[in-house]
Amino acid sequence: MKKEVQAYSLFSDFDISLFRAGKHFRLYEKFGAHLLEVNGEEGVYFAVWAPSAKSVSVIGDFNHWLEGEHPLNVRWDESGIWEGFIPGVKKGVKYKYKIHSHHNDMMLEKADPYALSCEHPPNTASVVWELGYKWKDKKHMTSRKEKNSLDKPFSIYEVHLGSWRRNMKEDRFLTYTEMADELVSYVKETGFTHVEFMPIMEYPYDPSWGYQLTGYFAPTSRFGTPQEFMQLIDAFHKAGIGVILDWVPSHFPEDKHGLGRFDGSHLYEHPDPRKGYHPDWKSLIFNYGRNEVRSFLISNAVFWLDKYHVDGLRVDAVASMLYLDYSREDGEWEPNEQGGRENLDAISLLRELNKEVYGSFEGVQTIAEESTSFPMVSRPTDLGGLGFGMKWMMGWMHDTLEYFKKDPVYRQYHQNDITFSMTYAFTENFTLPLSHDEVVYGKKSILGRMPGDEWQRFANLRTLYSYMFTHPGAKLLFMGAEIGQYEEWDYNSGLDWKLLDHEYHKGIKALLTDLNKLYRNQPALYEKQFTAEGFEWIAYDDKQNSVLSYIRKGKDPKASLIIVCNFTPTVLSEYSIGLPASGKLKEIFNSDDKKYGGSGVKNKLIKISPESFHGREHSAKITIPPLGCVVFQIL
Repeated sequence: MKKEVQAYSLFSDFDISLFRAGKHFRLYEKFGAHLLEVNGEEGVYFAVWAPSAKSVSVIGDFNHWLEGEHPLNVRWDESGIWEGFIPGVKKGVKYKYKIHSHHNDMMLEKADPYALSCEHPPNTASVVWELGYKWKDKKHMTSRKEKNSLDKPFSIYEVHLGSWRRNMKEDRFLTYTEMADELVSYVKETGFTHVEFMPIMEYPYDPSWGYQLTGYFAPTSRFGTPQEFMQLIDAFHKAGIGVILDWVPSHFPEDKHGLGRFDGSHLYEHPDPRKGYHPDWKSLIFNYGRNEVRSFLISNAVFWLDKYHVDGLRVDAVASMLYLDYSREDGEWEPNEQGGRENLDAISLLRELNKEVYGSFEGVQTIAEESTSFPMVSRPTDLGGLGFGMKWMMGWMHDTLEYFKKDPVYRQYHQNDITFSMTYAFTENFTLPLSHDEVVYGKKSILGRMPGDEWQRFANLRTLYSYMFTHPGAKLLFMGAEIGQYEEWDYNSGLDWKLLDHEYHKGIKALLTDLNKLYRNQPALYEKQFTAEGFEWIAYDDKQNSVLSYIRKGKDPKASLIIVCNFTPTVLSEYSIGLPASGKLKEIFNSDDKKYGGSGVKNKLIKISPESFHGREHSAKITIPPLGCVVFQIL
C-alpha cells in the first residue's frame, strides 16, 4: 500500500495553547493513532510530539518499515507536533515513528507514547487500535459515589495479574477473559470491596512487575486486547467490586523504543541527572516542570478513569517525587528556589492531578503510596494539601510486622510498637497496607514472619489480620496472604492454591472472608474510620499481658464495637474491661474459632456489671483466647 500522507489535524488552536500551557488533560483524544474517515477514505491520523526532530515518518508493516514512505507534517505553530492522515491503514497494523533528530543527526525508532495497544513483549511496536466497547456497568457507575466514599468499607485485594493463577496445563498466564470469570468470582467470594491491579500498562520486562512501563495508554497485551481488559473491569463492576489501578508517574525505563531521549533531546525526562535519573531504579524521571509533560501525565491518569471506567488510582512512589534528595547523598541534589528539599514542580503536578481527577469523575479515589511525614497528603488542595483521597500507612505496616515477628514472651517490652500508630492515625486518611513489597527480597511471606510452632504461627496470623481489620483505616492485602502462603511471592509463578487442601490455610481464608463481612456489615468499623471520633481506647497499657482493648464507633453510638486483642498464647480468663454502657456483651467475632483453625475458646452472653473499671462506670469479665482477637457488641 503506497498512499501519500494527507494534511489533516485533530488539533485546534485552543488545543495547542492548552497543551503548551500544561492544561490539556485529554491529549489521548488528539495524539496517537486514530481510525478516521477523511474525504471519503478510511485510514489513520497520526500525531506525535517531537520538537527536536528534523523529520518524522510512520513506519510499519503496511509500508515494509521503510523510512520516508509516509513522512508526517510538522505544524506551523512551533508546537513541535508532527501529524498527518494515511489512507488505507487499518486496525491491527503495527507501527513506530522513525525520528531524524537535530541532536547529533540521530536516527531513532520509537513506539507511540499514546498507543492504545502494543505488541506482545519482547516485541515493541505499537498497534493501531480503537476503544469501542458497549459497557454494561451503568448501575455501578451511577452508584459509585455512594459506594466509593470515605465513610464506606474499603477492603482492597492487591493482584499481580501474571501470577495470581496460571493455566498449568498450558503453562501460561490467564487471559483477561479467564480472569473475568475466575478472579472476579474469587474476589466476590472472599468479600473484598475493591481489587487493585499492579501496573497493567504495557511494560517490556517481566521482573519489573510492571513498574518500568513504556505503553502508558495500552493495557499489556500479555493477557489479551483492550476490549478484553474492559470486559474484566465490567465483570468486577457487575459483581459490585471497585477497580483500582497502580499508576506510575515517578519514573520510566531507558528502553530504546520508549520515552527516553524521545526525539534525541531530553523531551520527557529532566535534563539534569540530579532531577532526571533515579539511582535506585536506574530509570528516568519525568520533567515535572515542563508543561507538555504535565499535560501528558495528567491526561494519562484521566484516560484510565475515562475510557476504562476504573474507580481509583494508586499512585506509586510519591515520596520519590516529592523530595529532590530522595535516595541521594549530599552533593547529588540541588535545593529548590526556596532553599528546601521539596520538588516544587512535582508537588504542583500532584495537586493539579487530584483537582482534575476529583473535579471530572464522580466517586473515584486517588491513593498515595507515600512513606514519609510529608504533611497533608490526603487533605484538600484548597487547604494546602496534595489532594489525595487516601495515603498508605507505611509506619503502621512496619511497626506491626516488627511487633508480630517477636516471640510473644518479649512482646510485653514492645507494647509501644503496637499502640504507636494511634498517635498519628488521623493525621491522614490512611490505608493499612500489607502489600507485595512486604513479601519479596528475603522479607518472607506474612505467615513466614510469625513466630512459634505451627499452631502459634497461624494463630498469630489470624490475630494480625483481626487487629488490622478492627484498626481505623482502609485495608489492603496482597494476594496469597489470604491463604497463608508459605513462600515469598514469585512474579513468575502462580499462588500455591493446593495449600487450601490443609485445614489451617483453609481457616485463614475463612477468617479473611468473615473479617471482610464484619467490616462491611458493621458501620462502626467504617463510618468514622478516618476521624478520631471513630476510635477510643479502653486500655493500651496492659504490657504484662500484651493486651489491647478499644472501642470502634460509627454514627450510631449504640452500634459501637468492643475489641480486645491478646498477643500471647495464654488464655486470659476473668479478664476485666471497662465499658461505656450497661446491658449485655455479645461476642460477634472470635479469631480463635475452630472453623478458622483455632482452639475454640469463646464467650457466652455476658452481663455487664455496674462496677467501675478503666475509668468507666461499667465493666465485664471476659475470656480472651490465646493469640486471639474478640469483637463484642453491647446489647
